[in-house]
Amino acid sequence: MSLTVKPQTRAGAKISSVGAYVPPRLLTNADLEKMVDTNNQWIVERTGIHQRHLVEKGVATSDLAVEAAKRCLAARGIEASELEAIIVATVTPDMFFPATACLVQDKLGAKGAWGFDLSAACSGFPYALQVGAKLVESGVHKKVMVIGADVMSSILDYTDRSTCILFGDGAGAVLLEPTEEGEVGMVDFVHEIDGSGAASLYMPGGGSLHPSTAETVAGKMHYVHQSGGAVFKVAVRKMAELSETLLQRNKLTADDVDCFIPHQANQRIILATAERLGMPEERVIINIGEYGNTTAGTIPLAMHTALEQGRLKKGDTVLLASFGGGYTVGTTLLRWEM
Repeated sequence: MSLTVKPQTRAGAKISSVGAYVPPRLLTNADLEKMVDTNNQWIVERTGIHQRHLVEKGVATSDLAVEAAKRCLAARGIEASELEAIIVATVTPDMFFPATACLVQDKLGAKGAWGFDLSAACSGFPYALQVGAKLVESGVHKKVMVIGADVMSSILDYTDRSTCILFGDGAGAVLLEPTEEGEVGMVDFVHEIDGSGAASLYMPGGGSLHPSTAETVAGKMHYVHQSGGAVFKVAVRKMAELSETLLQRNKLTADDVDCFIPHQANQRIILATAERLGMPEERVIINIGEYGNTTAGTIPLAMHTALEQGRLKKGDTVLLASFGGGYTVGTTLLRWEM
């Protein structure tokens, strides 16, 4: 018996809606001065961060993801039941399994949707964005929700000033839909991983290599470990290199980019990358001062900030760039169609 294949109508993929959520509780630099050996001036000069948002006890990554998704759906004016797939980028899942996407699907009431989690640290959102875009471009789905969400406070050692000052909790979500006539949407991407840098930014405990034991807890193996100097140098170089490759491949220069939305890891990394690209600061979205590094949440949160500030408009050429533990690097080129 022969298999009859239904022909697919192919289109591009575009972001049709954005939603963001951060918990209301604040941890300011003044608060951190009382917790570790640091001060506001030191933090601001080295990172650009003034405050970060943290969850209350018992609030999980899925809760932040659901709130961002609800705002995204409301902005588009559709129900969760219309979603066909949900992809959650996170390194702080509620638990090893089930996937956080399963919990989000249930809490949203997205009956009939399938989905999964994607782990790529701070590059998680652009990686998930491409996966979602390909589902739409293939003609298989028409409404795919991509969420970047992390509760970094759950894996931070608040006696380690080198890491606890950097991170916050937050989530952002986008809806991907097919492009309409005359629209461009997603254009191209360049992604890369380099496992040789794994030990420069990682959480060693809790997996199959070092299962949770009293010894791993006592050894602080369930917290973020980072070699800040090594990460800084590689992040600037790789985000710039991949961005240049992406632009050149599409016969563009930095002058053609209307809005540059980088991962919000450190303001100095952002500005150094923009300078290397020849990108003027007025075209760079920076909101790390308010939110800190929310890992997979930073780029969709920055998209939301850009929209609120009127710096992201229909027809704009947008460049996304990320760098994270792994190492993972991701760059995306798109035309804004909202």
